[in-house]
Amino acid sequence: MSAPFEGLGTFYLGKEVDPGTTDLTDDLVLYDAQDLTTHGFIVGMTGSGKTGLGVSLIEEAALDGIPVIAIDPKGDLGNLALTFPQLEASDFRPYVDESEATREGVSPDELASQKSALWTKGLGEWGQEGDRIQRLRDAATVSIYTPGATSGIQLSVLGALTPPEGVEPGGDAFRDRVDAAVSSILSLVGIEADPLAAPEHVFLAKVVGDAWTAGGTLSVADLIRSLQTPPFTEIGVMQVDSFYPATKRTGLAMKLNGLLASPGFSAWTEGEPLDAGRLFYGDDGKPRVSVLSIGHLSDDERMFFVTRLLGEVVGWMRAQSGTSSLRAILYMDEIFGYLPPQGNPPSKALLLTLLKQARAFGLGVVLATQNPVDLDYKALSNCGTWFVGRLQTENDKARLLDGLEGAAQGGIDRSDVDRILSGIGKRRFLLHNVHEGAPVLMQTRWAMSYLAGPMSRDQIGALMADQKTAAVPPEDALQDITTATEAVEAAPAPAASSAPAASSRPDLGDVPQVIVSGEAPDVYVPMLLARAEVPYRRSSIDLDHTGRYTLLAEVVDAPNWSAADALAERPETASVPEDGATFAEVPAALGDAKSYPKWEKAIKKWIQTERPLTVLQSKALKTTSLPDEDERSFRIRLGQLAREARDEKKQALKAKYGKKLEALEKRMKRAEDTIDREQAQASQRKMDTVVRVGTTLLGAFLGGGRRRSTLSQIGVTARSAGRMSKEASDVKRAEAKLDDLQADYANLDAELQREMDHIDLAFTPESAELETIEVTPKQTDMHVTELTLAWVPYRRDGDGRLARA
Repeated sequence: MSAPFEGLGTFYLGKEVDPGTTDLTDDLVLYDAQDLTTHGFIVGMTGSGKTGLGVSLIEEAALDGIPVIAIDPKGDLGNLALTFPQLEASDFRPYVDESEATREGVSPDELASQKSALWTKGLGEWGQEGDRIQRLRDAATVSIYTPGATSGIQLSVLGALTPPEGVEPGGDAFRDRVDAAVSSILSLVGIEADPLAAPEHVFLAKVVGDAWTAGGTLSVADLIRSLQTPPFTEIGVMQVDSFYPATKRTGLAMKLNGLLASPGFSAWTEGEPLDAGRLFYGDDGKPRVSVLSIGHLSDDERMFFVTRLLGEVVGWMRAQSGTSSLRAILYMDEIFGYLPPQGNPPSKALLLTLLKQARAFGLGVVLATQNPVDLDYKALSNCGTWFVGRLQTENDKARLLDGLEGAAQGGIDRSDVDRILSGIGKRRFLLHNVHEGAPVLMQTRWAMSYLAGPMSRDQIGALMADQKTAAVPPEDALQDITTATEAVEAAPAPAASSAPAASSRPDLGDVPQVIVSGEAPDVYVPMLLARAEVPYRRSSIDLDHTGRYTLLAEVVDAPNWSAADALAERPETASVPEDGATFAEVPAALGDAKSYPKWEKAIKKWIQTERPLTVLQSKALKTTSLPDEDERSFRIRLGQLAREARDEKKQALKAKYGKKLEALEKRMKRAEDTIDREQAQASQRKMDTVVRVGTTLLGAFLGGGRRRSTLSQIGVTARSAGRMSKEASDVKRAEAKLDDLQADYANLDAELQREMDHIDLAFTPESAELETIEVTPKQTDMHVTELTLAWVPYRRDGDGRLARA
């Protein structure tokens, strides 16, 4: 049987502390992963154990298959890569601080042995062994990125400003992405500009927005050129020069040009593209813990990078489907300066967007800081979970209590919380979770990752060497790419282009013709344009999809559909040809209207034979991939579906047992009240009997005429003693009843845990078995919507070769 903390979607964070005695109890702190969709906040001064708590939380997420992007301004979170299942001294040796060894008066090897023994002992005391560390390593890949530097994995942040995928131009989401891109670039040159009023921001936002709306990609050089020669004459109703004078545009252009010419600029343009989806998941769909180490950057560079990253995360978030389960985590280890109570740095609007909207998409945001007085607590009222550790000043504590009161939906006992926080020790936190009844004082568990402190660039480079090598294509692959590119560029134009050209389009009778739009063509080449709608249906996998094909084929005697160009959409056409362009000779078959019915049948047969729809199926989850979904995306979706199914089963079991457990709790409360009442009655009866016995004995001692009365009193006293015995029996019966109820509660709780344990935990999406299914369409269901002669524009280069215009 698994350890009690290896529950379904629960994060093992530590153990409860008795607030009265401050003693550590045996009660585990198991945090429900779903609760983190309402976000979390960690606060504590240096030395409070804040980093250890954050590392433990990320470890638990990784064990549950939940990917994490962790922004690391201090360099501590790279420790997540230091996981040693064997806990050998040699594992610790590369990360031992030799100056510490000197202070301790031991050799580095001896210190490594001490660290190994310390970690082995610490993990054992918290019920963790090497096999749990191995499962952590297997569950997720830890990658350390160093934007703007080469020590870790590089990120191309300034290589290109590409249009956001899945975001409609003109909407709020689109404007947010434009503003984030512009704000980040301006922050890199030290300009904090209001997106609504600052001329430099408004100008660049229009440049970027117009380009993205047209589907174009921009570089920093393009922005510089736009400042020198604006691509528009007006902004709003004002002339460009009036709104943003040329002299000021030149000043900004010079700053951007200085950035472009700086020696370190290339480090921002090389490496993997900045893509939140790739930071969350690897190429195989395996979850990742992506640590973005930015401690080496200047303040302006940090703001630039964080803003760009947050913009990418917002875009990724909005492309996801809604879910109530935790899908991913964005963790920031030091939020100071990025979400201030006053001012609006470019990161603030994006963080507010995430805090307000990410819950609906299953993205949990966790923010950590040392300085509570420097944060916008109105924003943090969106955080449902607070971990409050040791604070530096009374002012910090007072501000924290104000914020906590605002976040606590049911209110808090301020004096009680104040008392707890005043005496809180290292690695101890007050956990307030809006999904639970009351705050809990806890001590964090031992981290599985070796907490070596901030990592050096050399250490990061050594850790990431394999991943950096894997990210660079080998020379033979680069040669293949180069050869393929050269082959495409040197490919000859269609054979018909070498035939004599006419100055006007030929009259081909019943043959349908279109002219494809192109810029200043020299010659139009005749090709066959075909469009078809193809239904793919398979009831057993609930598939009903219509595929749409657009093909442009060269024709000599007949079209070769396998060699045809597959287009994403129908090309734009013009009503008249461009002036000066000629028309190549039309092959006989292409100019014969009788050929087209035969070719319609041929294309249907070709689609049926060569274009079956291939989908992937997971029998374990009884789910099939979407028609346009690749294997990586399908495996990622399977992981989320598995978590959602698991969480649904958890909720169903909680609902099933919750009412029974609640009824038992009420009965136990009544039993406790009965015990209190019976004990009070028994105590009173005992006192009455003692008084009566004393009075009776006194009367007997005095003697005289009171003998008859004394004998009567002795009888009353005896009866009172009997009633006292009965009261004591009533107390014992009430206590026995409570014991029975507590046993019933424990048995029911254990039964719930057993049923929880039966929920399958073994599904691993990146290695799950998938079946490939081919769905062949029926020719009778297909519809060829267009089959026409298309005049395709070509231009001649300096050597007289034709290329598509």
